[in-house]
Amino acid sequence: MPGNSFGNLFRITTWGESHGPALGVIVDGCPAGLQISEDDIQFELDRRRPGQSKITTQRKEPDKVEILSGIFDGKTLGTPISLMIMNADVISKSYEEIKDTFRPGHADFTYEAKYGVRDYRGGGRASARETVGRVAAAAIAKKILNLNGIKTIGYVKQVGDLFAKEIDYEEIENNPVRCPDRRVAEEMVSLIEEVRRDGDSIGGVVEVVSLGLPVGLGDPVFHKIDADLAAALMSIGGIRGFEVGTGFESTRKKGSEVNDLMYKDESGRLRYKTNNAGGLLGGITNGEELVVRIAIKPTSSIPKVQQTVDRFGNPKDLVVKGRHDPCLCPRAVPIAEAMVNLVLVDHLLISRVTRI
Repeated sequence: MPGNSFGNLFRITTWGESHGPALGVIVDGCPAGLQISEDDIQFELDRRRPGQSKITTQRKEPDKVEILSGIFDGKTLGTPISLMIMNADVISKSYEEIKDTFRPGHADFTYEAKYGVRDYRGGGRASARETVGRVAAAAIAKKILNLNGIKTIGYVKQVGDLFAKEIDYEEIENNPVRCPDRRVAEEMVSLIEEVRRDGDSIGGVVEVVSLGLPVGLGDPVFHKIDADLAAALMSIGGIRGFEVGTGFESTRKKGSEVNDLMYKDESGRLRYKTNNAGGLLGGITNGEELVVRIAIKPTSSIPKVQQTVDRFGNPKDLVVKGRHDPCLCPRAVPIAEAMVNLVLVDHLLISRVTRI
């Protein structure tokens, strides 16, 4: 089964390559009558686009979205929605001299081994540029979720050994690293600038929180919310780990320390005193905040000399040229939010057809 589509009732198919004429996405299964505009979609794309600050790639892409189908007079028709984003700042010559060389940490070798041919320009389909279609599609998903009182917020929790200690949602978009802790954000920016000057890169952790979820979203056994979230978030390039709630930290604790005890609040609603489970039990939402995290590796494209081989097995000393993010985390935030929202809107729509 081709791996370019995601979702069940709300299904997306992305298309395009990093240095091709354009990229885009087809959204199928969006209900009719939803008010949506290019501005709604553009807002999310502007958060993802390259060239935003001195700590991101300097590729200058406006990422201007064009609606080709499925929306008329500002409302969805219930038919497939096609969105296109043209590539504007393509410099493929940076890749010409290494087109036969396998870059460490990239999918060059595996793509060529699988297909016998690959687009070497910027990684082609394996490039993070592919995610522009996901973010565009998720802008529609976000609109549906917001109308149902559901809001998703992502931020950089960690870069290298630096951790956000305070979580201030209002601070996230006020600094280039998208950290919710202003003081730590400054330290993160300094660290990223330092590794960039050294010709290197660094990784980190992005946390995503969803508020306002109803109880009961999620389908056992193979379509638990966390299972679908793991598939969604691990499909983003450069992701090396996924966890829910306390995640791997719970392996160092006792059951009595991890179990979330229940109580009835003043309104009569059943709640949990803690949220170690991250808002999920049995793969089904329990009404608390959904909390997930992804581990992001350091950017593979670095200007340091690295040893590798070409497609014929000859040893090569490689210096990767071009424009690359020294840390993937800041621009991964809107992408991670997008994938979470795509999972949630799919389950929200499914929940409406699974009960009489």
